[in-house]
Amino acid sequence: MSATLDRRTMLGLLGPSGAALVAWPPRVDAAQLPNPLRLSEPDWKRKLGPKRYAVLREASTERPFSSPLNAEHRRGTFHCAGCGLPLFASTTKFDSGTGWPSFFRPLPGAVTTRSDRSLLMARTEVLCARCGGHLGHVFDDGPRPTGKRYCMNGLALSFAPA
Repeated sequence: MSATLDRRTMLGLLGPSGAALVAWPPRVDAAQLPNPLRLSEPDWKRKLGPKRYAVLREASTERPFSSPLNAEHRRGTFHCAGCGLPLFASTTKFDSGTGWPSFFRPLPGAVTTRSDRSLLMARTEVLCARCGGHLGHVFDDGPRPTGKRYCMNGLALSFAPA
């Protein structure tokens, strides 16, 4: 079984009429980001491998509870698996019970967001501020002090212990 749900699989599950209602977000143009990292798509594919490429560059989602980073509780920093930008301090990680690594606050300037109306719902997509990689989504049901839940794909992250 695949570790991710790609567009083709999702469209197949929805059928022709449902597929017409799904508006997948376009790829982010790295040139529009403050400190862009620009690679060609073939270079991204080589750098990331198929599973990480599907998540970071095609906005796919890994299966819940499949990431070893769910159980990561050491002090350190979570980085973008695409470009290495530090994204989240381990002190902001919490167990949301959702099956994906969750945080209540990103590091300053580390992420950007945009509206995501795919899958027939309104969500806020979270992207790496440097490479534009899809990280996951942010929701308003997190813990104090922010009330936010940054629900991230483990494949989009790497961890560096302190």
